[in-house]
Amino acid sequence: MNVLRSYRFSVILIVSVVLGAVIGLIFGKSATALKPLGDVFLNLLFTAIVPLVFFSIASAVSGMPDIKRLGRVLSGMIAVFVVTGIIASIIMVICVQVYPPARGVVIDFGARVQVDHFKTSEHIVRAFTATDFTEVLSKKNMLALIIFSILVGLGTAAAGQKGKVFSSFLASGNEVMMKVISFIMYYAPIGLCAYFAHFIGTYGSDLLNVYFRGMALYYPVAALYFFLAFSLYAYIAAQRPGVRRFWRNIMPASLMALATGSSIATIPCNLDAADRIGIPRDISEVVIPIGATMHMDGSCLGSILKIAFLFGIFNMNFNDPVTMLLAVGIAILSGTVITGIPSGGVIGEILILSLYGFPLEALPILSMIGALIDPPATMINAVGDNVASMVIARWVNGKEWFQKDRQQAIC
Repeated sequence: MNVLRSYRFSVILIVSVVLGAVIGLIFGKSATALKPLGDVFLNLLFTAIVPLVFFSIASAVSGMPDIKRLGRVLSGMIAVFVVTGIIASIIMVICVQVYPPARGVVIDFGARVQVDHFKTSEHIVRAFTATDFTEVLSKKNMLALIIFSILVGLGTAAAGQKGKVFSSFLASGNEVMMKVISFIMYYAPIGLCAYFAHFIGTYGSDLLNVYFRGMALYYPVAALYFFLAFSLYAYIAAQRPGVRRFWRNIMPASLMALATGSSIATIPCNLDAADRIGIPRDISEVVIPIGATMHMDGSCLGSILKIAFLFGIFNMNFNDPVTMLLAVGIAILSGTVITGIPSGGVIGEILILSLYGFPLEALPILSMIGALIDPPATMINAVGDNVASMVIARWVNGKEWFQKDRQQAIC
């Protein structure tokens, strides 16, 4: 009974996702009629995400015993994000050499693609700042919100005794928003079923046609990375007990990311899983919201796939070391920086086309690949934030962090 109680919600979510996939296969594009049910769920989550991110980061930063600890958390976070992104990119580079994703594929580019001109500097400024306070309070400006939340947390801590009341308010607000999220999650099985029915019904035929080889490569590689790489990272963080506790608690967040295709929507489930695993809150509540916009191992895998796919259909050599090194660099840039910029996915795809000299008519190809790989990529992106928090906890608290904190975990 204890086992059933522990895994009940995970089982319910798995059944709902499978049911949605079956509905999508049976009814095809007619299954998109269920999408509004999924939109209701996602809209409720996105409505609660902004205050949740603000309160979780601001309360975590304000509650840190010293600024040095925050510096160690942030420096460790950047290092982990970059290293895991490099590992993911190299793995996919090796895989596309073994199994070229575009062999035998012929694509008609049709009409020319019109792309608006953009200035990189302007997009970076827009990513990290907002022109007005009301614009900060939007999921469209997540990096600006995160920076503002960190500043509020630092200001609260710097205020000392005078900031105690506000610090209590931030901590209370964080607890309240987590409860609000728990109420919204009661609707999750219906929302996830509807979204998966929509995805399979819309893209099911594409998976079996032009893009079959690419998906036949990405999906197994993503699954292996998800299970093997994350198990390795959890082992590095907390040995075997850490691996067991990680996999025991991560499935709801995994299924949420898989069905919604949104790392931001997965933040509440990820934070809850981090609590159950035993990750210190002042680490998870900083790393997971930031990681939702800047830590994208699944996107790194996808960027390499997109580049190799284009090289294949244009009969270009992808075996050159310089070409592969540039591909890894683009993947890291796309997975840690560009994803946080408004319309970052499109910018990353345009960057691929421009750096290699591909015609802009190829942009729809990259967009379709991005849509098809989005569910498993998002799952890796989101869950990667959680296991990254475990590694960072070891970096900040020492190798005994898990033994010290596991007693505080929710059983």
